Amino acid sequence: MSSEILEALQQITKDKNIEMEYVIETLESSLLLAAKKKFGNAVNLKVKVDLKTGEIKISATKKIVDKITDPNLEISLEEAKKIEKEAELGQEIIIPIGVEEFGRNAILTAKQILTQKVREAEREKIYEEYKDRAGELVTGTIQQVEKGNILVNLGKAEAILPLKEQIQKEKYRQGNRIRACILNVEKSAKGPSIVLSRVSPILLVRLFELEVPEIYERIIEIKAIAREPGERSKIAVSSIDDRIDPVGACVGVKGVRVQSIVRELSNERIDIVPWSAIPENFVTRALAPAKTIKLDVYPDEKSMVAVVEDDKLSLAIGKGGQNAKLASKLTGWKINILSETDYKAQKKLETGPEIVITELQGVGEKIKEKLLSAGIDSVQDLAKTNLKELMKIEGVGEKKARSLIESAKRYLTPAQPGKTNERSKKIEQ
Repeated sequence: MSSEILEALQQITKDKNIEMEYVIETLESSLLLAAKKKFGNAVNLKVKVDLKTGEIKISATKKIVDKITDPNLEISLEEAKKIEKEAELGQEIIIPIGVEEFGRNAILTAKQILTQKVREAEREKIYEEYKDRAGELVTGTIQQVEKGNILVNLGKAEAILPLKEQIQKEKYRQGNRIRACILNVEKSAKGPSIVLSRVSPILLVRLFELEVPEIYERIIEIKAIAREPGERSKIAVSSIDDRIDPVGACVGVKGVRVQSIVRELSNERIDIVPWSAIPENFVTRALAPAKTIKLDVYPDEKSMVAVVEDDKLSLAIGKGGQNAKLASKLTGWKINILSETDYKAQKKLETGPEIVITELQGVGEKIKEKLLSAGIDSVQDLAKTNLKELMKIEGVGEKKARSLIESAKRYLTPAQPGKTNERSKKIEQ
């Protein structure tokens, strides 16, 4: 019986990856609780499990008395002498208790407590193992797909890939292998909650570290990332070694390195651009593959106007504005893209005869009077006015200031074929 118990305990430690000492302590406390339940919650009980043999020793310490008032704590001299011949009144004697004396319910209680404690220890161990691994790349097997969420088996632990952290065009099937990065790890009533992500920019960083040794070795650094998961991404890279081309190293021979990542992310297009500390250079590179022929920079608003050739406008903006949005996110600058023709027309209009502020449509008379009082006499002046300066005018908050500047710019922008701007509307009227 003792050897069987020892084997069972050893199996628990192996399966659950828990220290034997903890399992023994848990078993002892479980049996003690069961013993107290059986013997009226007595405080004189002791349980000891032999670590070498697996033998369970349960005992109760009782006082030898002439007249018993509490059988759980006291024993008669006659009964005591059956255990120890030299026993005397007033002494305390240790009485061994057989496990079989517990009864079925007490044993079941001990088993339930042991199972619960081992499960809690297993959960705590998993939490300790994963709690500091946020941002790490992991590989697992899809165990279950339920209500859009995916349960992933990581081997020792289970994780969840929520719907919002999935690449929308991907199809996930039970049994498939999947790569993701750990988004966060939290404690919960059911154990550690390990949340994965396939859409986080960190996933892109980890995949490049895997495919490009120079990034893993910190020779090449990923300075910025902008990503639309499953569609397109832009990354900016720089090298601490002038002899190494950061873009070429990330692309690899015949594109083998970047293509491996593209395949992993369901053919997500990845643009790799060289980073620059000079904002103008960085923005120009970020707008690739479109070539920028001119940049107007507005540092106070952290914005730029990028001018491209007429036939390259759609390329610079990208499908659904994707290229422009990603370039803006990558650089941290607001970018307005214009064709060369539109830019020239706008400059001509801005430098042409001044348009008095009263001509501006959609702006109340009181606001116009306040603008005039502040020295803003023309629509051109308003279009060039700094946002913070405009907010100094009484009654003009940030939202109103932005609206006024945008109205002035729209008024000055030449109408596109088939469309009318604010000025042409007034002329038509």
